[in-house]
Amino acid sequence: MAIDIRIPDVGENVTQATVVQWHRKVGERVEAGQPLVDVMTDKVTVEIASPESGVLLEILHGPDEELKVGTVIGRLGQ
Repeated sequence: MAIDIRIPDVGENVTQATVVQWHRKVGERVEAGQPLVDVMTDKVTVEIASPESGVLLEILHGPDEELKVGTVIGRLGQ
């Protein structure tokens, strides 16, 4: 079963974020807590860590894409 990686809600009045950089490539194994991707809002840059161990199955949005909070940007699985 795949786990969605989403743009996190990082604070009040923050509705969008931009993907800065993926730290892993599709097919790479990642352990829980390791960094997956950096996203930037107008207030802060946030490192999204892997919620569990697995393989990065898909990258749906790449660098410089501006997206709404909650948007699925990738998928993790076994």
